[in-house]
Amino acid sequence: MASRVFGIDFGTSSIKIYKKNEGVIFDEKNLIAIFNGQPVAIGNEAFNMLGKAPDNYTITYPVKNGVIADIKNMLLLLNEAFAKIEKKYGKITGSEIIVATPTDITEVEQRAYFDLASNCIAKPKKVRIVQKPVACAIGTGIEIMNASGAMVVDIGANTTEISIMSIGGIVSSKLVPVGGNNFDEAIINNVRKKYNLIIGNATAEFLKKELAFAMEPEHLTAKIFGKDVISGLPIDMEIDSEFVTETITESLHSLVDNVKSLLEKVSPELSADIIDSGVFISGGSAKIRKLDKLFHQETELDIHICDDPSDNVVNGLGIIIEEGGRYSSIAFAANQIAHIG
Repeated sequence: MASRVFGIDFGTSSIKIYKKNEGVIFDEKNLIAIFNGQPVAIGNEAFNMLGKAPDNYTITYPVKNGVIADIKNMLLLLNEAFAKIEKKYGKITGSEIIVATPTDITEVEQRAYFDLASNCIAKPKKVRIVQKPVACAIGTGIEIMNASGAMVVDIGANTTEISIMSIGGIVSSKLVPVGGNNFDEAIINNVRKKYNLIIGNATAEFLKKELAFAMEPEHLTAKIFGKDVISGLPIDMEIDSEFVTETITESLHSLVDNVKSLLEKVSPELSADIIDSGVFISGGSAKIRKLDKLFHQETELDIHICDDPSDNVVNGLGIIIEEGGRYSSIAFAANQIAHIG
């Protein structure tokens, strides 16, 4: 495989780029700020502008619910990211790009990923596609080519991909419209309802990370700042873990129910494998405390929270890139990585 090889994970919340022999070289919010039709900030810099920029600025996430919703701005963002990469790491043109895509998307949506990578300033000589659950499983450390079933639950920003894999392929999968952003939105709504306090997404995400438990919360508190609904003035307030845990419970149980639903449909042989190997949980929200305990209680299966849950997909792309011969040939045969176009 050539030396200029990049793996891209276009997440709803973040975009991550892996470079051969370098590792993850770009990991920022998948966000772009536009002024007068031109990008003025991308990634974390654009995120810091949320809620602060004048009305004539447009700050947008080009990926919605796991698929590219705004290909024009996504291309602008990707080009800006590659411009930063080229400045730091040198020539990028004539590269090879591997893109991770969700499973349950249409051919048109998958084609959008291919077109996006093909038309970026890296001018790749080759673009390949790998399904996200496959990359995630490889990044988790699962030996996907074995004739043994494994289940991976990847909790993204707006969606959760639940997949059962065996012999290098996806046997069954389900894309559930529940993710970390749903937890944040529930926190925002309940804080306003109970405390008459308006908070933003960043504050809700902070509360989720600091105070959320999947069950049996320990008593923790955190001080936050927001705007009083009645007076309109900024105020501070203490929020406790019991409140945050209760707020996200419904969404978490929805994920558990979908996992159980998929398990009910698999063959007895695969069920036996999953009983033996357990369920692997990935994605940023896998870090919610006692999530493994909740899933174990509801499924009676061994639950494994991945060591680096936020980066399993991009790490999997990295393994495919670094061990190209092994994974390229195997994946092509299993139709998990395919040329499009």
